[in-house]
Amino acid sequence: MSFFAQVPQQIVNGISLGSVYGLIAIGYSMVYGTLGMLNFAHGEVFMVGAFGGWLAMGLLLPFLSGPTLLLPVTVAASLTAAVVGVATERFAYRPLRRAPRLAPLIAALGVSMFLQNAVMLATGGRAKTYLTSAIVSPDAGVMLGGTFISFLRLMVVAVAALLMLVLDYLVRHTYTGKAMRAVAEDPEAAAWTGVSVNRVVAAAFLLGSLLAGVGGVMVGLLYSQVDFYMGFSAGMKAFTACVLGGIGNLPGAMVGGVVLGLLESLGVAFVSPVYRDVIAFSLLILTLVLRPQGILGRARGQRA
Repeated sequence: MSFFAQVPQQIVNGISLGSVYGLIAIGYSMVYGTLGMLNFAHGEVFMVGAFGGWLAMGLLLPFLSGPTLLLPVTVAASLTAAVVGVATERFAYRPLRRAPRLAPLIAALGVSMFLQNAVMLATGGRAKTYLTSAIVSPDAGVMLGGTFISFLRLMVVAVAALLMLVLDYLVRHTYTGKAMRAVAEDPEAAAWTGVSVNRVVAAAFLLGSLLAGVGGVMVGLLYSQVDFYMGFSAGMKAFTACVLGGIGNLPGAMVGGVVLGLLESLGVAFVSPVYRDVIAFSLLILTLVLRPQGILGRARGQRA
C-alpha cells in the first residue's frame, strides 16, 4: 500500500486513539486548574478503571451482550476509577495541601506505585482480555473512499465528544462548575463567599476519574487487553496532551490528545513503532520550548 493510501486510515486510527488520550488528559487539567498540582497518579486511576470494566464484563457476559453490555461495563469502570480518585485526594493529597509543593508530587508518585503494584499482585501480573466482540465486532464498519472506519472507533470518538460536551456544560453552567472556576481563581476568596473548597476539589477529582474510567474501557475495547503497567504509559501521554493543549484548559486537553494521537499513529505507520514514545516526548519538549502555554492556553499575563 502506498504512502498516500495509508494516510486516511492512520488519521482515523489517530483520532480514535487521541480521543482516549483526551479523556485521560481532562483529569490532569481539572486537578491542575483547581489545585495547581499535577496528579501523576491519574494514569493508575485510568488503569484501575480499565480493570473494573474488565471485571464487570466477566460478571455480566452470561446475561448481557451487544450494546446493552457497554453501558454497565462503562459505569462499573467509571465508578471504580472514581472511588480510587476521590480516595486518593482525601487521604493522600488533602493532608498535604498546605505542605511544600514537592510533597504532593512525592505523594502522587507513591500512590502511583502503590496502585500499580496492588493491581499486579491482584492479577498475578498477567494481562487480561477484553471480549470486544461481545459488544461490537472489530470487523464491523464502513468503507469510505478506500478507508475502513470501524464502528468501534466511531463509538470511541462519539463517546469522547459527548462527554466533552457534557463536561463543558457542567463547568460553564452549573453551580459546581462555577465553584471550580472560583477556587481555581482564588481559593481563599471562594471560601469567604461560602464555597466549600474541599467539596469542589473532591468534585474535580471525581469528574476527572469518571472520565479516566471511561477511557480505560475504550482502550480495553480497542486493544482487547489491559495490564497493570498500562497506566504509566497512558498517563505520560495524557500529560503530554495536557501541555500541548494548554494545561488547565479542558478543551485544550482534548485537542492536545487528538493532535498527539494523530502524530503518534502517523509516526508508528511511517517511521517505526519503536519510536512511539519518542514522538510523544519530543512533542512535549518542543511544546515547552516553543509554546509553553500550549495550543489553546494563554501566555502568562494575558487577560481572557
